[in-house]
Amino acid sequence: LQAWRLSTVDDCLPTNHDFFFCLQVILILTKLYDYNLGSITESSLWRSTDYGTTYEKLNDKVGLKTILSYLYVCPTNKRKIMLLTDPEVESSLLISTDEGATYQKYRLNFYIHSLLFHPKQEDWILAYSQDQKLFSSVEFGRRWLLLHEGVAPNRFYWSMMVSGREPDLVHLEAKTVDGHAQYITCKMQNCSEASQNKPFPGYIDHNSLIVQDDYVFVQVTSGGRPHYYVSYRRNAFTPIKLPKYSLPKDMHVISTDESQVFAAVQEWNQNDTYNLYISDTRGVYFTLALENVKSSQGLDGNVMIDLYEVAGIKGMFLANKKIDNQVKTFITYNKGRDWNLLQAPDTDLKGNPVHCLLPYCSLHLHLKVSENPYTSGNIASRDTAPSIIVASGNIGPELSDSDISMFVSSDAGNTWRQIFEEEHSVLYLDQGGVLVAIKHTSLPIRHLWLSFDEGKSWSKYSFTSLPLFVDGILGEPGEETLIMTVFGHFSHRSEWQLVKIDYKTIFDRRCAEEDYWTWQLHSQGEACIMGAKRIYRKRKSEKKCMQGKYAGGMTSEPCVCTDADFDCDYGYERHSNGQCLPAFWYNPSSLSKDCSLGQSYLNSTGYRKVVSNNCTDGVREQYTAKPQQCPGKAPQGLRIITSDGKLTAEQGHNVTFLVQLEEGDLQRSLIQVDFGDGTAVSYANLSSTEDGIKHTYQNVGIFRVTVLVENSLGSDNAVLYLHVTCPLEHVHLSLPFVTTKNKEVNATAVLWPSQVGTLTYVWWFGNNTEPLITLEGSITFTFSVEGMNTITVQVSAGNTILQDTKTIAVYEQFRSLRLSFSPNLDDYNPDIPEWRRDISRVVKRALVEVSNVKHILVAVLPGLPTSAELFILPYQDATGENKRTAEDLEQISEILIQKLNQNFVYFELKPGVRVLVHAAHLTAAPLVDLTPSHSGSAMLMLLSVVFVGLAVFIIYKFKRKIPGLNIYAQMQNEKDQEMVSPVSQRESIPNVPQSELMSPEQLVDEKLDVQPIGTLQDSKEIRTQICFR
Repeated sequence: LQAWRLSTVDDCLPTNHDFFFCLQVILILTKLYDYNLGSITESSLWRSTDYGTTYEKLNDKVGLKTILSYLYVCPTNKRKIMLLTDPEVESSLLISTDEGATYQKYRLNFYIHSLLFHPKQEDWILAYSQDQKLFSSVEFGRRWLLLHEGVAPNRFYWSMMVSGREPDLVHLEAKTVDGHAQYITCKMQNCSEASQNKPFPGYIDHNSLIVQDDYVFVQVTSGGRPHYYVSYRRNAFTPIKLPKYSLPKDMHVISTDESQVFAAVQEWNQNDTYNLYISDTRGVYFTLALENVKSSQGLDGNVMIDLYEVAGIKGMFLANKKIDNQVKTFITYNKGRDWNLLQAPDTDLKGNPVHCLLPYCSLHLHLKVSENPYTSGNIASRDTAPSIIVASGNIGPELSDSDISMFVSSDAGNTWRQIFEEEHSVLYLDQGGVLVAIKHTSLPIRHLWLSFDEGKSWSKYSFTSLPLFVDGILGEPGEETLIMTVFGHFSHRSEWQLVKIDYKTIFDRRCAEEDYWTWQLHSQGEACIMGAKRIYRKRKSEKKCMQGKYAGGMTSEPCVCTDADFDCDYGYERHSNGQCLPAFWYNPSSLSKDCSLGQSYLNSTGYRKVVSNNCTDGVREQYTAKPQQCPGKAPQGLRIITSDGKLTAEQGHNVTFLVQLEEGDLQRSLIQVDFGDGTAVSYANLSSTEDGIKHTYQNVGIFRVTVLVENSLGSDNAVLYLHVTCPLEHVHLSLPFVTTKNKEVNATAVLWPSQVGTLTYVWWFGNNTEPLITLEGSITFTFSVEGMNTITVQVSAGNTILQDTKTIAVYEQFRSLRLSFSPNLDDYNPDIPEWRRDISRVVKRALVEVSNVKHILVAVLPGLPTSAELFILPYQDATGENKRTAEDLEQISEILIQKLNQNFVYFELKPGVRVLVHAAHLTAAPLVDLTPSHSGSAMLMLLSVVFVGLAVFIIYKFKRKIPGLNIYAQMQNEKDQEMVSPVSQRESIPNVPQSELMSPEQLVDEKLDVQPIGTLQDSKEIRTQICFR
């Protein structure tokens, strides 16, 4: 059964349910399903023009043999009705323009799966067919135009920008001929290839396009990790910035209203919970709002987040948070800035006192909204009754699925009352002036409950003489009347029974001005919420009068800004003293890297005001980001890549190169690109290359593509080696961090998977332009000069080429020491190179502070438990002149060991988490000074440690594997050795032309990550190979 009551309320949305209400007209579509045949065998259409008192059967007007499947109503003109026939019988639709009184039938040459009405134009409709084709109509379905084929289900949208720009623009996600997904926009009457736009440069993940208000979101998975992009007001896409080590596995956009994005993110170490994040206006920079919100699977497999946005009060949410395996309900009034537990009622239903002391005991609510439009869910609120919340839950230390009762709040969640000991469906009538409750039960009933005072008291009424199995309740969508319809069966074999209930006779008059009072929204007495005092107009509970059309209203008065109106900005964390300080991974000066000399950028104070907060004056000026002149910078961090991220290209085809610069004056830099085939180009500034640099190679081979960027302050260059190649997923160059001069060093290319057929290895040493090509994955070499040397290996396998680059330090002598950490660091170790480099930098800073020994290196090693290697280098400063003796190195080692053993070396990982650094008792032999004086017993000890460590590493890796997560599996056989030097970016970078030495600060800038470089394989084969289960 489907029913619609036709309504003049503007916000009534189209659905495929079979009830619709408007004015006094009710349409009901009933269908008979034959379980033996597994199909619908007949249908009936009913119409009432007196609010359900009498019904007329319209089968003769739609065709006696016509079987109807769905009923739709135009959201902007309720007089227009559309009926769809059962696609298993015929493909037709019936159109009415007189509230369902008469119909015209139109045959279709496709089968409609779903419809999407335009939010403003009443005759514009998008139709999605069962074979993934998208059609458009500008005549309310009388004629259709094919827009596009291969469209993803539920991934097509009307342009919904707040500005109302381009109302006829359609956004869709479509599949390309080679199976990729692409984001496309086009006009609803012309979606030819020539008229299409592709706003996102490249392919996107399947079923990832979301268009909401001023925002467009897409997802792109690379390297096993999903990356998220956002476009604000249809501008260029920008990568979404979450805290560095959130490492998301999944992301859901919850809301985009008030020029801000509220999102739920499942991070690398979460399985059944999500973290809530809130963005800036552009939807780019996200900060944490609440951790570990409970999630579950819906009936159709979709993710359900236990978060509820209270209707009628902006910024108010309820969420169920998991704490130590207990789920507790929290409430916020300022869009996630502050969260508090719910205060339990003072008394129970019988008037007995409730002993429940925060934070050990509180009220917990079930927050699931019903997917059935004819029954209420676990919680309900309405825009027209902004202070009233009705929900099911329990009192105690945690949320429970047993002992569920019903609770109501009439002051927006500040206080609660128990109203029933069992679950009920609650309906809002007369703008919340009347609450109707019907018991959730599988047994037949004939009573319901009414409240006229916002749930403070309830009266029992009989609505039928015979008990009825209630299947649902229908209320007028605008809640402006006192009429409701209960439908169900007297028995499991009886026909549908509809009971019309009209409560108008209870009231003898309409409400007057003196029947209302003003109520101020507050949070436990605090009147300033979201920077304003909000006062609502409510009917007095003792007045029994009918409100009719929405009689409420809200006045707002801005408050003076205080600390409570500001949250921590991106990259900052709130400490126990309330201050927002930079996270250990965040460098505040990085905000200035993209601006040019003479321009300015906003220098964050560490705080940002919630976008929809309306406070004024006060501390606003103190906490608002200040414009600051862009500093002149020499080019640094230059990269050249291909637009598709590959290092392969077909002869005679265009290759698009992208030049990326981490720091430097973008507008005043000269760019020179040499393609390695005898041709080169120059550009006056980097902005000229935003769309990429295109080049066509006429010959096959390996080409050394170089790019030079220079300005008045300096220059930087980068190299890319381009050639043709086969499917290999991962390559890692394994070699020591530090070695001694004139000693053989072995470099090994570790592959994943290890067996991929015939391989070719291409090696580059230092600045040599001619590579060494081998068929073996290992190579031995020596260094005769002290300094830093770069080694690059490319592995060619079929149509895939992967590359890794490492830097090795060469000295005559050095010392090393193995470091360990307090066990709590392991809980925060995602085991990825970026995290290890950041921790290494923090550890070195701590060592330098307590010992004043600066020329050292720290490298955190892969795997768990977390450990690191400390290298004591033979130079006292960056000039390379003052060389330490062996005795000096030993003395420094003793000093550092003493500081470590006395627990003087520690760092703060995050507020409240202190990590101690210790000297380990054993040091692996290859990591110490490589001189002949080491005995055979030391080597034996090394082998023992290696075997034990390998066993622990394998056991831990299998234990830690997360089902369904494939972004870490590719690193399981990784033995990478990142060498980093955690020093402030303000420290100077030494220049040592005499010995060509590189300082630890330069070493940290080397590209130590393994980068997949390209593939020409079919996309399906690629996905099969990179998905590890």
